[in-house]
Amino acid sequence: MQEYIEFFQQNMLLSVVWIFIFVTLIVTIFKSSTAAFKTITASQATFLINKENGVVVDIRSKDEFKSGHITDALHILPSEIKEGQVASLEKRKSDPIIVVCKTGQTARESANLLAKSGFEKVNVLKNGLISWNEANLPLVRGKK
Repeated sequence: MQEYIEFFQQNMLLSVVWIFIFVTLIVTIFKSSTAAFKTITASQATFLINKENGVVVDIRSKDEFKSGHITDALHILPSEIKEGQVASLEKRKSDPIIVVCKTGQTARESANLLAKSGFEKVNVLKNGLISWNEANLPLVRGKK
């Protein structure tokens, strides 16, 4: 035990960094396990779309949406979700909802808001459209 104490004293910065990384890892695992939404891969998303009547909600800007989006995706801005303006989704509360952004990071807040609004099966596409493109899945270009 004395050797550990001596190591920590001699390598204080390294020890603090390791403790920080460990705590961050625990917090991340806890947040993902208690989140109101589920993070899914591109192949899981295609399964939900094709087999379980899943609906894709693309929250990117209008220009990004026009440059390429998943077939039949609904374009709803995060500000509209915050304000509760999701009339186009109201009849689909029990269907799987797949929230998509460019990288998968900004979709988390919108997914959380949708889950709090009563949507039962909210999902976020892991790594967003980047993972969709990496899987060589099709995008619709231009106006919907």
